[in-house]
Amino acid sequence: MKVEQIYTGCLAEAAYYIESNGEAVIIDPLRDVEPYIERAKADNAKIKYILETHFHADFVSGHIDLAKKTGAKIVFGPTAQPNYVAHIAKDGEILKVGNVTIKVLHTPGHTMESSTYLLKDENGKDYAIFTGDTLFLGDVGRPDLAIKQGELTREDLAGYLFDSLRNKIMPLADEVIVYPGHGAGSACGKKMSKATEGLLGDQKKFNYALRADMTKAEFVKEVTTGLVEPPQYFPKNAMMNKMGYSSIEDVRKRGLKALSVRAFKAAWEGEEALVLDTRNEAEFVKGFIPGSIFIGVEGDFAPWVGALIPDLKLPILFVCEPGKEEEVVDRLARVGYDNSIGYLNGGFEAWKKAGEDMDTLPEVNAEQLASLMKTEKINLLDVRRASEYNTEHVVGAQNFPLDFINKNMAQLDHHKKYYVHCRSGYRSVIAASILKSRGVDNLVNIPGGYEAMGKTDLKRTDFVEQNTEL
Repeated sequence: MKVEQIYTGCLAEAAYYIESNGEAVIIDPLRDVEPYIERAKADNAKIKYILETHFHADFVSGHIDLAKKTGAKIVFGPTAQPNYVAHIAKDGEILKVGNVTIKVLHTPGHTMESSTYLLKDENGKDYAIFTGDTLFLGDVGRPDLAIKQGELTREDLAGYLFDSLRNKIMPLADEVIVYPGHGAGSACGKKMSKATEGLLGDQKKFNYALRADMTKAEFVKEVTTGLVEPPQYFPKNAMMNKMGYSSIEDVRKRGLKALSVRAFKAAWEGEEALVLDTRNEAEFVKGFIPGSIFIGVEGDFAPWVGALIPDLKLPILFVCEPGKEEEVVDRLARVGYDNSIGYLNGGFEAWKKAGEDMDTLPEVNAEQLASLMKTEKINLLDVRRASEYNTEHVVGAQNFPLDFINKNMAQLDHHKKYYVHCRSGYRSVIAASILKSRGVDNLVNIPGGYEAMGKTDLKRTDFVEQNTEL
């Protein structure tokens, strides 16, 4: 028996490969399915099942394409109603894979169809659970992503989750390995550990939601407190996972069109497309296409695309470093942005050589900013999340979270000059590019962000009441 975790850091997502005696299972695959197929080929194994723990909201799963390519059977837990052929397992149903078995445990709460898969080894002993978003290390799945108007509240779902944990998961032995669907960085939970696997016994001891003496009322209150608004693309991805989607080959065919500068400009105007610049932020600030938006593919690319671009069907033209074209298209597709329509052939250098207009983003470093703040009053925007800002921030900085920039745009005065920072410099460039595209032109970026600023005398270690006027 082989069990391998295939972890994707950008999405903080874990897929799994299980193999026994020539048969294999893939759990919660990503959209670009080639790595799973190649992994099975390396073992000369046939993929028998594709197990989905639930209808994912934070990414588009690869189950449909993988099933078409391999003939494997898609499996969901009880109550799932996908718009395509799949096996809807019963609670307690046993799936045989080579010399091992997998037991389906219906664990509603994160969503109503959420299920945990219990792997038993060749001797029939409980070995590991694949919990999806039901149980994380240090946390449990948030219960507010599958609310149905007039039917379920997040408190209802939290109650189901309490029962699922107590009745299906906590009775299992302490030595059972927990393989969750996500690690720290995912928006599917609040307090996830950086670890991506652990023992159930440790979770019983240290996970706040698994306290043995916790009442259902206490559990509901704790797991529903402090939930921030989920990214806008979550329900759209969940619907794609339920209803079906275009094959990744079709998405690539549309997106991997090399366009000359002239063709790029024509498509931009004719399709009313968004121009997305995916280069490194240090390169972007030196020169970029006026009106383009920066989200660097080297950072948390897909989640920020999902959070900041409201329309999944919006045509997207992109600029990237040569050789990264397919990576950009695939990572857009992972979160449901299937309408890439081409890229600038030759990258930004081609744009420069053609003599087209360019824009730049001025910068001052942390030391220069510290000196400046001693002599004059400046408008400093901290685009980190509210939780980061409340923990520690520069005196006088105004919190303007990137997550909600589209909602809060009207708060800014287009006539003022703003200095923009985040933690390290990635998010501040995203924010500045969006603001510039909306007509807020007088912006200065702080490279290195708060990490660099913390090495100056600007650092403040406690929360300070701020004037919220921007």
